[in-house]
Amino acid sequence: MNLLAGNKYVVRAIRPDDWERVKELRLDALRDPVAHLAFLETYENAAAKPDSFWQDRAVTSGEGSTTARQFIAETSDGSWAGSVTVLVEEAGATDWAGYPVERRQGHVVGVFVRPEHRGNGLIEALFEAGLAWAWEQRAERVRLFVHEDNARAQTAYRKIGFAPSGLVVSFSKDEAETELEFVLERSV
Repeated sequence: MNLLAGNKYVVRAIRPDDWERVKELRLDALRDPVAHLAFLETYENAAAKPDSFWQDRAVTSGEGSTTARQFIAETSDGSWAGSVTVLVEEAGATDWAGYPVERRQGHVVGVFVRPEHRGNGLIEALFEAGLAWAWEQRAERVRLFVHEDNARAQTAYRKIGFAPSGLVVSFSKDEAETELEFVLERSV
């Protein structure tokens, strides 16, 4: 658990009983004006998923999971201000884009901070928790993909320490658009 900005937020891993709030935050993220660039799924697809999907997600990416961990920032009134999820990718596997995974790494997905909580360091605190967990899982690096036109996200990721790796992949929602891989190597 991390505290940020004079105890304004508590950053923690989700718990299985948080599933309804996991669903609510994801649906809110998918309504964001840049959601079409930031997320691969649509609001309509996510909203149509049964409760069992969200319950499973809260278990498989919550406290105790060693393959994925979703971190949320909770305000003093109990509302959720943002979220970051880190997946573990194993060396020898094939990633979502069909590329081989060459070494054990973290893969950041589902980054979202509510607009009224942006610009105050919250995203850095969420990433700090996610990166610490990835390093505990023996990840050699952490990566993420960001749409070529999502300048706001690219700026935030660079500020945290991520840099483009040079890998460019087609955006799965539109093959004419691309996403850039950003990486952060584990410091020794």
